[in-house]
Amino acid sequence: MQNIIFEERYEFVPPVDSDWWVFFLRFLLKGFLRKRYNIHTYDLRHVERIKKSIDEGHAVLIAPNHARISDPIVMGLLTGEIDCNVMTMASWHLFKEGWYQTFILRRLGAFSVYREGTDRQSVNCAIDTLVEGRRALVIFPEGAVSRHCDVLMDLMDGPGFIARQASKRREKEGKKPVVVHPVAIRYSFDGDPYAEVAPDLERLERSFSWEPQTHLTTAKRLKKLGEAMLAIKEVEYLGGVRQGDPYERVERLALDLILELEDKWGIKDRTPGLVSRVKNIRAAILPAMIEGKVSEAERAERWRDLGKCYYAQQMAHYPRDYMVNGPNLPERVLETVQRLEEDYTDVAPNHGPLHVTVDVGEPILVESKRDRSAKQDPAMVQVGEQLQTMIDALVAERTPVAEKPPEQPKPPVPMDEAATVDAHAQPARS
Repeated sequence: MQNIIFEERYEFVPPVDSDWWVFFLRFLLKGFLRKRYNIHTYDLRHVERIKKSIDEGHAVLIAPNHARISDPIVMGLLTGEIDCNVMTMASWHLFKEGWYQTFILRRLGAFSVYREGTDRQSVNCAIDTLVEGRRALVIFPEGAVSRHCDVLMDLMDGPGFIARQASKRREKEGKKPVVVHPVAIRYSFDGDPYAEVAPDLERLERSFSWEPQTHLTTAKRLKKLGEAMLAIKEVEYLGGVRQGDPYERVERLALDLILELEDKWGIKDRTPGLVSRVKNIRAAILPAMIEGKVSEAERAERWRDLGKCYYAQQMAHYPRDYMVNGPNLPERVLETVQRLEEDYTDVAPNHGPLHVTVDVGEPILVESKRDRSAKQDPAMVQVGEQLQTMIDALVAERTPVAEKPPEQPKPPVPMDEAATVDAHAQPARS
């Protein structure tokens, strides 16, 4: 489990509102993306849509999909083009990874949000940013890194609530309401993905004490590795391996873990969206740990429950047939291998060189009042629909890459034939 949960009291980390720092750090942006994330080229589309909203006097909320941890840095490429700096809501754990990263994030306009509980300071900072309107606000509405570019996860209602509250205050001040611009981020790779991931697959297979399965296609190797990892988690959490379709087993295990924990911790709110449900469970588990009100044995048990939350959320991020039966797009091959390796080892290499496309969607006006009869926030429903349509259009531009059939070992030659061949191969003697 990656270190994203902390057993300590949360303190809000505010942004540093400095246009000078943003201007300075923007010069380092492209080099950082190349060195840290292997992103070498980029393409910005329909940037004028955000410029038009700003020129018309609207406050702008930018809502991108969130497939990679590089996404917030990629957004810096966009803000450099719209001539408007941004504030970005970022998970608290990012500010816990070292003083240097915290220093940079804050000066780029990032502020923390606590995913394990209610964070009024963060919400108020976001609303104030939109009410003032001098900077745009970036919120990733999926609430977590999905690790797949082409399938959107359920969106959270939080960004819609923030935009609506800001529109209400702007209305009182005689200002125009907030508009949300969905932004599709998609990474592409134009090399040979099968050759690129071959060392990763071999490394994973050897970690299971397997011989490298080079006689199989990449898809079949991934299927075997995925089923092996699933079986390990089933043994850990259930005591044995289930039978049946692997995708159905993954979905069933993730749901079983979430339901078990919701029952255990007395959580009645079972809002659709696994990320939201995991957040509710964490919010129930952590407070007593942070206050030091639990014994060592109970603390260890709570960490096991947090581990279940983590893996349930990770397992839910495997779209059905994403690569095996879908189009074999180069970037999907890379994403699938990286996801497996990250889940098994907590780390994964950044393959490349990558190209990133950032496509800005049409503005969605957020009124100050919400339709209470709607089960989901209407604004976020529109954001989700537009985002997925934009992502699908980017996918349609890509060309699947077929893998060359793996070389099969030659069958052994029978001993009698081998002897005959050897005899005929002997040179004639005088």
